[in-house]
Amino acid sequence: MEFTFGIEEEFFVVHERTLLIEPQAHERFIARANELAGGGIHPELLQCQIETATPVCRDFGEARGHMRRLRSGLARAGNELGLTVLSSGTHPTAEWPEQQQTAKERYDQVVSELQLLAFRNLVCGLHVHVGLPDDEMRIDVMRRSIPFLPILLALSCSSPFWRGMDSGFASYRLTSYEELPRTGLPPLLSSWGEYEAYTEVLRRAGIIANPSYIWWAIRPSHKYPTLELRIADACTRLEDSLVIAALFQGLVRALVMDRTINAGITSPERALAKENKWRVQRYGIEAELVDPFGKQASVSAADAARRLVDLVRPHAQVLGSAVELDGVERILTEGTSADRQMSIYREACQRGLSRPNALAQVKAWIQEETVAGC
Repeated sequence: MEFTFGIEEEFFVVHERTLLIEPQAHERFIARANELAGGGIHPELLQCQIETATPVCRDFGEARGHMRRLRSGLARAGNELGLTVLSSGTHPTAEWPEQQQTAKERYDQVVSELQLLAFRNLVCGLHVHVGLPDDEMRIDVMRRSIPFLPILLALSCSSPFWRGMDSGFASYRLTSYEELPRTGLPPLLSSWGEYEAYTEVLRRAGIIANPSYIWWAIRPSHKYPTLELRIADACTRLEDSLVIAALFQGLVRALVMDRTINAGITSPERALAKENKWRVQRYGIEAELVDPFGKQASVSAADAARRLVDLVRPHAQVLGSAVELDGVERILTEGTSADRQMSIYREACQRGLSRPNALAQVKAWIQEETVAGC
């Protein structure tokens, strides 16, 4: 099994000078960015957001090249048209009531069902696909990965602000996103047959058109033979996105190669994982968690991340992603995007800057880091 992978990143489109969100469609921007990047850039449900997608990758040198190409295309097109992009789970000052839907039949259906919630969904995530062509294996790995998902979120937190306010959360994105149906941790499905039965009931009831309308934190892709990680915030720094992707790819391989890991996961253990996820949303890498490795004790999110790296490292060495996996320790040492945003904001406030001016410095840092090295 090759464990090929692909990475999707979501971005906010903002005015180049003010860094205020642009609610109008920018077909010229997307078209020009695709010309410069060679494709891979797509609109999102809200006109102020876009998504990039790498092709199928076999190693992280290839993935890094594609991600730099895509971010560079966005930056160069923006320079021509007075726009730029921010990569973070939330835009620090954006107002969701001002946003407009992109014209597309699928988005019409989503807005028709979700109503106001569709516009409150002003958040950006990082999605990582890992190839698993066997349907039963995808369900099995999805189920057994659940205790480790909060760790992947902790390393990606980038959304401490909401509508110009300090939310008090490291990942307010998930706090907002999980107002939507069919989100959060997946149920403990035991087979592909159970998954198909579940989705078929929803389809026949007219609730969903197909399984792509299921937005769990991890899910079998409807479009590709992959398992798709969806829990992570959009990473401001490109290298952080690669770290999350390498950790997830290595975890998938570990769970495939050792079927005993979390083999007997129970409903109470899923409930503990849900508690850990909430604690990570609130505190990020500073969170104290119930040990996701099965001991009835507390453990810091940072120590849990290091233990997950130890589990994954032999697989990362086989996959050629050991360098990217080493980036976990860098994130734990330097902090996540959320940590850096809060540090900039608090330092600015301590210097006497007003809240809007302090947030302007946060946005400037996000913009610089989003396009750094591209």
